[in-house]
Amino acid sequence: MSFSVGRLASVLDGLEGLDEFCGQALADHGCASVSLAIAERDEIVCARAYGLADVARRRPATPDTVYGLASVTKAFTATAVCLAADEGLLDLDTPVPGDHEWTAPTPRQLLQHRGGFPAFYNFHYEPGPLPIDIDRYRRLVREPGTEFEYSNLGYHELGSLLEAATGRPLGDFLRARICEPLGLRSFGYGPVHTGSSPVAQRYSADGRPYPTCFSGHPAAGAGWATAGEVALFARTSHRLLKPATVAAMYDAVPINDHLGYGLGRIVSRGTGPTVRSHGGGMGGIAAMMIEVPERDLAVAVLANSTGKAARDAVVGHLMGVLAPGFRSEQLNPVVEQARPMTLARGEWEGGISTEEGAVPLRIKVLADHRVELRLAGAAPVTVPAVASLRGDVRVSAPLQLPTADARINSPGLALELRAEHDRLVGRAIAFKDGDREGRLGAYLVHPCALKSL
Repeated sequence: MSFSVGRLASVLDGLEGLDEFCGQALADHGCASVSLAIAERDEIVCARAYGLADVARRRPATPDTVYGLASVTKAFTATAVCLAADEGLLDLDTPVPGDHEWTAPTPRQLLQHRGGFPAFYNFHYEPGPLPIDIDRYRRLVREPGTEFEYSNLGYHELGSLLEAATGRPLGDFLRARICEPLGLRSFGYGPVHTGSSPVAQRYSADGRPYPTCFSGHPAAGAGWATAGEVALFARTSHRLLKPATVAAMYDAVPINDHLGYGLGRIVSRGTGPTVRSHGGGMGGIAAMMIEVPERDLAVAVLANSTGKAARDAVVGHLMGVLAPGFRSEQLNPVVEQARPMTLARGEWEGGISTEEGAVPLRIKVLADHRVELRLAGAAPVTVPAVASLRGDVRVSAPLQLPTADARINSPGLALELRAEHDRLVGRAIAFKDGDREGRLGAYLVHPCALKSL
């Protein structure tokens, strides 16, 4: 580890026990390794790594180890979109081409996760064509510009738009126009890192190694970098853009009492130091990028485990010293807070619309906040139910949606439904709850409508 002599020197003294803390965090949370970096202005003032980048080979993690970034990639993609807009290659407020049920979304709305697309991911682990076609799920679920919903589909649209506007593969544009000017030499883009730097093997929450992961939305999560490079990007990427574009990037539309989402950045609101950030998580990756502009510093923490607990512990420890008053809720854009279900007892029947046709579904609201579900020919299942800001009933059950896509690796079913007169309407989601058994699968959203009996 090396330090520069600067304004952070006295603050860094407060990290005297950092080595012991990080080693204990890895042990407590079963994480193979973690790499961290702190940048002040445009200089790395602290870079450390702990644990093993490859457990089988006993290869230690170092500050030069490259990690997957998952959704931290969105900040890089967003900066590229803004750069292309500054150069007149696209307009942030011109609707993107496409055939949509509602008004076509604009790049600005997609950048803010207000493009009308639902949540989605499709992770697969065999080379060749992806078995789940992303185009089957590229449908708007609401009018663009209204509600916030974090969506990889929106960033997939942005990646396609950038490639059409620049005439270059997105990875090439990111490297040439974002990373090379900023000196980020190890940055990579794609299912694997192809550079010469050592790469951290990815592990499940219970320590099983992941093979190469492929997805249909690389613009949302296929980046690779060292912790130092992520911290430098957070501190210096604004220099590539016009001042008005930088202001727009951080002009975050509120999504809850604590946070807003700008153009590829989460921006804190309310008390405490202003924090601009983006996190990332998927199979074998837990990443966090944070900038504290009033202190001219940035922090990056990268781990090679699906579990986020070790990453979060290290982030909390660093930020507690570097940014007094920091609160963990300044980072997490959660909008779906659970509340007690008040839906009256009764029965509803209808179906889930899928690419293979309607799947029959019947639900019965019971006493004590429980719901009985009957999906197609499966045996009935009774599960607890809650409500949320988006729906009057929200449940999750071990039910397999009988479609080819869901059978690949999405064995659970979730429902988010709202009451409209004598109907329940909303969405049914095929998904997998974590990766302690097998690998992380897909998250597939389908329309659902039921009528009262």
